[in-house]
Amino acid sequence: QVQAVESGGGSVQAGGSLRLSCVVSGYPYSTYCVAWFRQAPGREREGVAVIDSDGRKTYADSVKGRFTISKDNAKHTAYLQMNSLKPEDTAMYYCAADVIDLGLASQYNYWGQGTQVTVSS
Repeated sequence: QVQAVESGGGSVQAGGSLRLSCVVSGYPYSTYCVAWFRQAPGREREGVAVIDSDGRKTYADSVKGRFTISKDNAKHTAYLQMNSLKPEDTAMYYCAADVIDLGLASQYNYWGQGTQVTVSS
């Protein structure tokens, strides 16, 4: 049973930072693609950042220069460091994993339950 579990969300003021973590357990592969998505109320889910099986990173334009994605294959954990947070970053953040490099498309097989990020002005 593959599971992805996020943690690290919370409430911060604009300009602050948070680091999200995603532990992917039960995965039979030593490397995999992990992406972070977010969804705000009334809006569609949006791809934020992805790191593929070779460690290549892609970011949505809205977070470039502010967010950094990384992963530790030995710990089966991916991270999303979020700096210079803005109120428009407020959303539920989800991590997703798959053996296929899917980029910021949403057709991942394994999803976490989400962690809330709230940024106040």
